[in-house]
Amino acid sequence: MRPLLFAALLAALTCTAVPAHAGLFDRNPEKLAEEAQSEGLGAVSIWIDVSWGFRTQGAANHLNKAHQAFADRGYRVLSVEPYIENGDLEGFFVTYQKP
Repeated sequence: MRPLLFAALLAALTCTAVPAHAGLFDRNPEKLAEEAQSEGLGAVSIWIDVSWGFRTQGAANHLNKAHQAFADRGYRVLSVEPYIENGDLEGFFVTYQKP
């Protein structure tokens, strides 16, 4: 099941109208949500980085802020996929979609 979810996430990342580049990462979720809405994107995937030492409450706070920013613009959470490297949580790929 995980390989299928990863494939779907990868497809979502490569099929959006916004080109995949470093500018999508480590940016304010409010700005990303605003850009996605203004460009009329039906779905958008973003990266939520997990800072060392703040992997529990810090990560939850970042996810909550991103979810609220996109919900305010009519998007719903489609998926949240953790990215783990060498046993450490590095961050999340989050995909939002307009119903």
